[in-house]
Amino acid sequence: MDKRILGSGGLEVSAVGLGCMSLTTREEALPLIRRAVDLGVTFFDTAEVYGGRTNETFVGEALEPVRDQVKIATKFGFDIVDGVQSRAHNANSKPDHIREVVDASLKRLRTDHIDLLYQHRVDPEVPIEDVAGTVGELIAAGKVGHFGLSEAGVDVIRRAHAVQPVTALQSEYSLWWREPEQEILPTLRELGIGFVPFSPLGKGFLTGSITSAADVSGAGDRRAIFPRFTDETIQAGQGLVRLLERIARRHDATTGQIAIAWILAGDPNAVPIPGTRRIERLEENVGGADVTLSAEDLAEIQDAATAFQLTGDRYPEAMQRLINR
Repeated sequence: MDKRILGSGGLEVSAVGLGCMSLTTREEALPLIRRAVDLGVTFFDTAEVYGGRTNETFVGEALEPVRDQVKIATKFGFDIVDGVQSRAHNANSKPDHIREVVDASLKRLRTDHIDLLYQHRVDPEVPIEDVAGTVGELIAAGKVGHFGLSEAGVDVIRRAHAVQPVTALQSEYSLWWREPEQEILPTLRELGIGFVPFSPLGKGFLTGSITSAADVSGAGDRRAIFPRFTDETIQAGQGLVRLLERIARRHDATTGQIAIAWILAGDPNAVPIPGTRRIERLEENVGGADVTLSAEDLAEIQDAATAFQLTGDRYPEAMQRLINR
């Protein structure tokens, strides 16, 4: 797979990474992650809070045999109590807490360094300058390679970058959610910061598999709680999906691959990290890096995406408040 550079610090990763959040058991995680390595994926994204710390353990075990060939990103920024995210005090980016989390993450990941360390969500109680300075100290100590932010706004990005260069900003981004184009992406280009879009398939919407709210109403499907997954919004977006299907046929590809190829074509500094539990979906997603969209394709997609008006917040109110913009 082609490689891309995140940020100005030379962090080289595969053009498509793997978001590991959905991997909840060792039995599903290890074979899927190792298959990703076989396919050329070198960038793996996890976090302390995923699975109440268990996700890092799976990622560490799966990648230990090839640790020198891959880059691991993880995140700090929440209190965890008894293996679950604490509701009493969600955000915690106090310097001592960051150091504790990093030491614990290193053990779970079976490594001596974290390639990219993100602040998972901005902590309004801790100045970002203190956060950036603490990560800078961890970089100097060799425990961390690069500093990242997740879902931070422009002001926080600039303030953090002034203290410790930010290598990458992670945010939701897809043809179904283009809000970062307004202020975030221009700021990243100005400052030389890489972009790591999660949910590049619109939480599955852009695959064409969701035609009504009933399709996300199954047991354990968290999408049912998201305000955007209503019949009205889903129906409004079907025209966009049909266009992706037509373009996919031109390229002997899937709609999901076209959605990933669109991100790659639009920004040479973007590295999407689609997540999945299924090896066949992993193989499909990685194949998006092999699709080259023409100028005509991109113009058609742009027209359809511009005409589509998305309604509804990204998250329920409590989760939405964690977004720093």
